[in-house]
Amino acid sequence: QVQLVESGGGLVQAGGSLRLSCVASNSIFRFNTMHWYRQAPGKERELVATITGSGSTNYADSVKGRFTISRDNAKKTVYLQMNSLKPEDTALYYCNMPNLGLWGQGTQVTVSS
Repeated sequence: QVQLVESGGGLVQAGGSLRLSCVASNSIFRFNTMHWYRQAPGKERELVATITGSGSTNYADSVKGRFTISRDNAKKTVYLQMNSLKPEDTALYYCNMPNLGLWGQGTQVTVSS
């Protein structure tokens, strides 16, 4: 069974940094586009960042210049480096493999002011 497992969330002060990881269990990871989404309480799920199989990236305007998505195909892992964190970045962060409709369980990021 193919799975996505996120880690790296936590509590951080505003201005701090966190790095999220998402490990995939399937062997075709390297060919798949991967997304990071987030969902704050009472809000809709928001697409934060995307990386294609060839390494092209795209970001939501709200995180451009602060977040960086990357991947290590050998480790079947996608990362989200989050710098200059703001309280409004507080959310449950999920990774997603859209081609297979896979979602991880989410990792909580809380940014205190």
